[in-house]
Amino acid sequence: MKVDAHQHFWNLDKVSYPWLGPQHGPIYRTFEAAELEPWVRQAGIDRTVVVQAMNSGQDTEYLLQVAKEYPWIGGVVGWVPLDQPELVGRRLEELVKNPVFKGVRHLIHEEPDPDWVIRDVVIEGLKVLAAFGVPFDVVAVFPNHLQHVPTLAEKIPNLNMVIDHLAKPPIKDRAMEPWRTQIKEAAQYPRVFAKVSGLNTAADWHTWTAEDLRPYIDAALDAFGAERLMFGSDWPVAIQAGDYQKVWAETMRVLGSYSVDEQDAIVGKTAQIFYHLS
Repeated sequence: MKVDAHQHFWNLDKVSYPWLGPQHGPIYRTFEAAELEPWVRQAGIDRTVVVQAMNSGQDTEYLLQVAKEYPWIGGVVGWVPLDQPELVGRRLEELVKNPVFKGVRHLIHEEPDPDWVIRDVVIEGLKVLAAFGVPFDVVAVFPNHLQHVPTLAEKIPNLNMVIDHLAKPPIKDRAMEPWRTQIKEAAQYPRVFAKVSGLNTAADWHTWTAEDLRPYIDAALDAFGAERLMFGSDWPVAIQAGDYQKVWAETMRVLGSYSVDEQDAIVGKTAQIFYHLS
C-alpha cells in the first residue's frame, strides 16, 4: 500500500477559514477531492490521509463527509477543542464511531502564544486523546514548537504523535542547526513519528530540487529510522512551490538512495500502521 499521509481539502463556500486569504496566492480557492484524484492515481497512491485545515467541528464534519464519497481517502485527522478537556471526551466518543476518523490536529502555529500546546489545560486535553488511543498531529513549525515535543512526550507518555512537515526545517537558509539537534531530541521518544511533507514550501519556492531536501530527509532518517517516517504531499499547500507531481517525483529521487524496505516504510507501511489504515 502506498500512502500520502498528509493532504488537505477546503471548500470556501461550506467552511470558514480565517487564516486563508488573498495573500496565499494560488491556494486561495476551493480545493476538493475530485481535483486531487488524478494526481494520486498517477502516483500510484492507494490511500490518503486528509488533515484538518481549520480549528472547527464544521471542518471536521466536512472532511468526514468527503471521505464517505472517495474510497481512496483512508483517514481523516480532525479537530477537537483540546483546551476544553471536558468537551474532548464527549466529542471523541462520537468521532471514534466513524472508522475513517484517525487522529486530531490543532493549528498551534496560528495561536498567538507559541507555548499554547504545553499549557496545563491543553496537556489535560491531550491526555484524554491518549486515553482514547487517538494520535496527535503536531504542527511544529521550527523554531517555536519542535522544542515542545519532548515535553509532551514526557507529560503524556502514552500519546502517539507525528511531527508534520519535519517541523519546517530552515531549508531556504541551508541551515541544519539547531533544527537537527531538536529533531533528534524529539526522536528519542519511540511514540514520536514524523512526516516527510511540506518541505518544498520551506525551500526556495522557485528553484528547489531533491538536492535541497536531501540533507533534511537524511537527518530525519538518521533520527527516526524509516519505521517512524511517512510521506505526505501537503497538497494543495504544496502548489505554492510546484505541484503534486513535482513533490512526488523529487521526494522519490531522495528516497531512491534508500533501501527498498526503507522506501516501502516511508511511502506506506509507517502511515498504515500509525493511522490503522486498511
